[in-house]
Amino acid sequence: MKQQAKIVLGLAFGDEGKGLSTDYLCQQYPNSLVVRFSGGQQCGHQVRIGQERHIHSNFGSGTLRGLPSFFTEHCCFYPVTLLNEYKILINKGVSPVLYLHPLCKLTTPFDVLANRFSERQKTHGSCGLGIGKTMQREQMGYHLFAIDTLYPELLSQKLNLLRHYYFQHYNFSSDELTWLSQELALFQQAIIDRPYKIADYDLWQQYSHFIFEGSQGILLDQKHGLFPHVTYANTTSKNAIELCQRFNISYEIFYVTRCYGTRHGKGWLAKETDQLNIMANPHETNQFNDYQGEFRLAEIDYSSLNYALAVDAIYAQHRPKHLVVTCLDQRPDFTFDYERLNTTFNHIYESYSDNSDNLQVIKSVVYSLNS
Repeated sequence: MKQQAKIVLGLAFGDEGKGLSTDYLCQQYPNSLVVRFSGGQQCGHQVRIGQERHIHSNFGSGTLRGLPSFFTEHCCFYPVTLLNEYKILINKGVSPVLYLHPLCKLTTPFDVLANRFSERQKTHGSCGLGIGKTMQREQMGYHLFAIDTLYPELLSQKLNLLRHYYFQHYNFSSDELTWLSQELALFQQAIIDRPYKIADYDLWQQYSHFIFEGSQGILLDQKHGLFPHVTYANTTSKNAIELCQRFNISYEIFYVTRCYGTRHGKGWLAKETDQLNIMANPHETNQFNDYQGEFRLAEIDYSSLNYALAVDAIYAQHRPKHLVVTCLDQRPDFTFDYERLNTTFNHIYESYSDNSDNLQVIKSVVYSLNS
């Protein structure tokens, strides 16, 4: 049987409902492997099953349902936050399984500290978890991968070189150096405990179905977003499709958007307003962050959605496409104008809560005015 995949992508600046959408697909395909193909520990994908809630950052959004996760070489990981989340899941009665590709990039406390130091100077809107600095020093030739964590002596030498690199470029305060010392101890312990397995793509032969879970939205893509307020990743379907083509996996795409605009961080946001009439969500995970700032809101902008869809069509031509609109329970008087989207969708889904059980198909084979 030919292997199949579903690719979940956000159409905005993140926070669209990718976790909910991934969980829905995991419910439909319970024997899948959940694949992360961009980003890392900065994700915050909330899933609710019954009364159980979890924010997935270091594990895929199928974890509560018992599905394993796989981080490709396009991702990065931070052992400290990974171990913390692992312990939280264990306390919830979940036994998470995470596989890291050997070339999955390793974030260190040096990267985290440098990221936060730079953010105080430049205010690009970083989440302060070291991903930007991880990608930047990778470009400088200071490579650290998941495979390195299996070889402590070699890793120690690489960390010493990395320390020298950062101390040459940053004048950290005494408080920052104290934090660094404490965080390095946690980092070393997390590598010893190692709540993950390292596996290459041979593992994929065991699965007939894959759910590719996107990280940030397409409007934060490093090539198509508005620099410098972007993420250091391809947040389109590019990475996922290249992997599907490499292993002859058929695929279809699920695009996700809230019924209003959001942005957590600096940069342009079309139709931004502080007068948006939405019902408060008591479980909203996006709050003020010292590095990103306030969680910003906007009226829905169909032009931005069409841009994101057009950009992704460069990589995903002639494939089944679906649309998921979330958070409609927060706007009971709002009607999404699907005819303003310049894309043909095989199915449109609407969600009226943060529980994927309430995600439902409302239309099939919907054609836009411009299709």
